[in-house]
Amino acid sequence: MSAEPVRAVAPWVRTRLRTAPGAAWAFSLLVLVTAFLAAALPRAVDVYETEGLRHDLATAPPRLTVLDITSPPPPPDLARESREAGMRPDQLAKDRAELEKLLPAPLRVDPEESVHGVRTVQRVIGLDPWLPQPYKLPPEFTLTAPSGLAEHATVREGRLPTKADPAEGTSEAAVTVETAKSLRLKVGSVVHVPARFSSTPLAVTVTGIVEPVRSQGGYWSAEPLLRTPVYALKPGGDGTRFYWQAALLLAPAGGPVLLSGTGDPELYWRLAPASGHLTAQDEPRLSAAIASLSGGPGLVKVREAVGRSGAVATGLDELVGAYRSLRAAVAPVVAVATFGIGAVAAVVLAMTGGLFAGRRAAELALLRSRGGSVAGIGVRLLGETGVLALPAAGLGLLLATLALPGARFLPALLAAGAVALLAVAVLPLRALFLHRGPLTHGGREDLADARPSKGRTVAELTLLVLAVGAVVALRRRGTADAGDYLVSAAPVLVALIAALVLVRLYPLPLRWAARPARRLRGAVGYLSLARAGRSSATGTLPLLALLVALTTAAFGGSVLAGVADARDRAALRETGADARVVGNAEAMPLPAGLARAVRGAAGVRDVTTFQVEYGIPLPVGTGRAAETRGVPLIGVEPESYERIARRTGFGPFAASLLKSTGTGGRIDPERVLPAVASPGVAARLGTEPQEIAAAAGTFKVRIVAVRTATPALSGADFLLVNGADLTNRADTALLASGPSLDGGALRKAVAAKSPDFSVALRTERRAAYVDSPMQSGAESIYLAAIGAGAGYAVLAVLLSLLQTSPERATLLARLRTMGLTRRQGRRLLGLEALPQALLAAVGGTLVGWATILLLAPGVDLGRLALSATPGLAGLDGVPLRADPWSLGLPAAGVVVLAGAAAAVQAWWSGRRGSIKELRAGDAR
Repeated sequence: MSAEPVRAVAPWVRTRLRTAPGAAWAFSLLVLVTAFLAAALPRAVDVYETEGLRHDLATAPPRLTVLDITSPPPPPDLARESREAGMRPDQLAKDRAELEKLLPAPLRVDPEESVHGVRTVQRVIGLDPWLPQPYKLPPEFTLTAPSGLAEHATVREGRLPTKADPAEGTSEAAVTVETAKSLRLKVGSVVHVPARFSSTPLAVTVTGIVEPVRSQGGYWSAEPLLRTPVYALKPGGDGTRFYWQAALLLAPAGGPVLLSGTGDPELYWRLAPASGHLTAQDEPRLSAAIASLSGGPGLVKVREAVGRSGAVATGLDELVGAYRSLRAAVAPVVAVATFGIGAVAAVVLAMTGGLFAGRRAAELALLRSRGGSVAGIGVRLLGETGVLALPAAGLGLLLATLALPGARFLPALLAAGAVALLAVAVLPLRALFLHRGPLTHGGREDLADARPSKGRTVAELTLLVLAVGAVVALRRRGTADAGDYLVSAAPVLVALIAALVLVRLYPLPLRWAARPARRLRGAVGYLSLARAGRSSATGTLPLLALLVALTTAAFGGSVLAGVADARDRAALRETGADARVVGNAEAMPLPAGLARAVRGAAGVRDVTTFQVEYGIPLPVGTGRAAETRGVPLIGVEPESYERIARRTGFGPFAASLLKSTGTGGRIDPERVLPAVASPGVAARLGTEPQEIAAAAGTFKVRIVAVRTATPALSGADFLLVNGADLTNRADTALLASGPSLDGGALRKAVAAKSPDFSVALRTERRAAYVDSPMQSGAESIYLAAIGAGAGYAVLAVLLSLLQTSPERATLLARLRTMGLTRRQGRRLLGLEALPQALLAAVGGTLVGWATILLLAPGVDLGRLALSATPGLAGLDGVPLRADPWSLGLPAAGVVVLAGAAAAVQAWWSGRRGSIKELRAGDAR
């Protein structure tokens, strides 16, 4: 009879978990948080990239987003009935349905904003003398027969057009409220336009006045003339003349009527694309679909549907290209944060496994001595960590999926799986490595006496080569290649190499400091240095975590600080001060009393007014610069203007340089005014007085100072003089500054003087620079990375202290039996923790600063800070610079945290008894 296998009295995993429930829950929580962050990161990137694409398409002007498909009318060689049949609403609707089916994925049509119909390519003249004719120029009309007018307009007067007679050349039409007001149209008005083959003009009867529904949507805004008439400039050489342009909305059946007119009719299908279903991963297919429709297989299919002369016009390719450019600029910068926080998290998980393996070293050594196999012990440890880590990682993945819906699942699954794999494997691998052979009791592993092995030296050299290669690559080509992960990992590699170098150099100052400490009267200083020098060689892992965390925090903080500074500078460059007041038309003089009213507004500290005249021709001076066309002439009040310039930092100068000559109001072409000029103007005018002819007066100027910028203008070139010396003085703009300027009160004060002036606030312009979810999403990623890095750095310090806390508690208990006081015990633990904390803080600060200094030439934050806004033009790039607060605050936090943790441990050890630590036979 065979013997049955003996059943274990207590299962291994359950027993171990019940033995240390606190450690099990803490480990599970760490894996849960790490898996959540790892899974949330790719989903967050997907979310903000998708929102960025949808935002760019949804907020772009409809004229850029619509697919405008056109085709000429049926050819003249066909019978008139056949031509008219091809232009009727039912045929156009059938063609539209076919076109919508031909659109390549992922393009989809938004039916509410799409329209089809017949329109005139050329505007036609209104022949009626009662129409408004400024400068004796008749108005010109675009005639269009759009579909869906009833769904997109509200009738204010009359009714919608329904009738049209191509044979008689008549049609009913509707006009918008704005068109009716500007062109003096009303219900019953008959507008006559020229006919092509008859002296009898076409007659268009206005039957309704309508108000657009969703006037900013694609139906009305893709062709704004349908909604709003234009008072346009008439081209020609006979002076400045204006005339009206407007649109008449014919009945749906009025398309064939246009065959008899002179406006060259065309069939059109204006398809508005839907963007709500698009994701960031659709961008390549979207670009390919647009290219296909513009000049590829898609265009061939369109022509098969609407005719051989069919054409497709759209601005979608430009929008998608701009999105792709911004995404390519943001992705590598975000990847740096991703690698940084990932490296810190991996080191902390490795430290956790090392802590567990160290605490259970005696237990595992006992198992090995009693016949336990390495594989058997590894499987049991794998079961312990698997029971804790796998459910925690799964829960973290679930929470990330719920918190960030609408993103891909596979990258999050892989990230959470990597965390689970590392968490499960780190304890068994560490234990197996330590207990791969019999352990004998030996001397302490003093850091001061440890000698690196050949394997460690090879590993360090390998990391050094990788780091140098990454830094060189980044400096040479920048962050343009978003797929080069070696470049993105460069800051982490530099931090790792620096950490390993510091660990090798760490024993030297300890040895130097311990020698004079021996001669001190007290024992605390010498003991603390001796203890710090005898820290276990495995304690280098916390230093690695802290250095990587500090470097990542410094890099991320510097990125955010650089972005914020660039936006501040661009906004200030655009407005010139905290607020700018200008007229709604060029060269509009400031009303009397406006400056006094602005000075009295809440929060205003200083005000300056100035006069700007654009397009002043420059004479040929003694300089040799290329010819500069008209430049702005600025007349200022030197004292107040200099205060604004000094406060903003844009071209400050001494007010005495523009001292008045006392010739203001005079007509004297020979007088010479001192002037401050931009480099281009100064090079043009040279050093001798040059004559300036402007509406403000005719005089000569001598350049007394050159400045690259000035608050009055954000352009490159300018000429600045004392406004009191101008012949015709009329201030046209105002700058106001104040740290707590009230925009509402300022606008109220300006509106009380004149409704024709507007106020631009620096704060509002700055807020406008963040116009894309991709920008705000990338900044949020960096903030989260800095916060998570700080959390992991705190955890690294705590794990380091926990690893050696039993040894320190025993030391304190023994020293108290020899007369050590509690105060001396706190000093001992604090001084013991200080060397490594200072090493991490100083090393992290230096490494962070060096990393930013090395990588800055390859990083341009312009697109992340300002996207495609015009403010970027006024800045000399947005380079990465080291932020002192981002370097100093995290480092100081590490020192404070280490000292606080040591003080708490000393306090707690003092409250507990020393019996347990002094028992004979305990492992030391």
